Amino acid sequence: MSNQNRPSGLRPVGNIRGNNYNGSARLYSIAAANVNAFAMGDPVITDGAVGADSRGVPAITIAPITGPLRGVIVGLFDTYPGIAQVSDPNRTIRTSGAKTTVWYAMVCDDPDTLFEVQEIETGTLLALADVGLNVNLVAGTNNGFISGWLLGNTTEAVTATLQMRVFGPVQRQDNFIGLPFQKWLVSINAHELNGGTAGL
Repeated sequence: MSNQNRPSGLRPVGNIRGNNYNGSARLYSIAAANVNAFAMGDPVITDGAVGADSRGVPAITIAPITGPLRGVIVGLFDTYPGIAQVSDPNRTIRTSGAKTTVWYAMVCDDPDTLFEVQEIETGTLLALADVGLNVNLVAGTNNGFISGWLLGNTTEAVTATLQMRVFGPVQRQDNFIGLPFQKWLVSINAHELNGGTAGL
């Protein structure tokens, strides 16, 4: 038995009320001068240094590994959607480096969303006793297609400022708990739209 090493950042799968994810997301902008790489599955925060683009679309940037999050990227566009032709509707990354135009991202920013995420393989693996605790994320580089962010396993605690709440292991036959690369269901605990709470 083994788990596949297949990091893909944070993938929305449902919400805390038991419903499946319905694709809901909000449009945000990425400033042309932003040099970060972005990928579907990456966590983001509000870009307070920019505020918004010329249309008033709020700006985002890549999240740090501590502190509140705004949400997770679920779509990327190299131009404002609905006004100009999107060159590649299947785009999943924005490469690093400044761009000549503002980019746009669809962000799942609902605080009640549940995400699937792979745990980092180093350190002491999360255990079933960690369900209900909070933990931070670990930054990862995209593979050219999808996010490389992972769930950390060195900060689990009841601390209210930690980024993610562990809901439990993904209930799937290919997910073996206690082995490297295990997958977890999490929600954003420290959310820009909803203050964090202490773990259970």
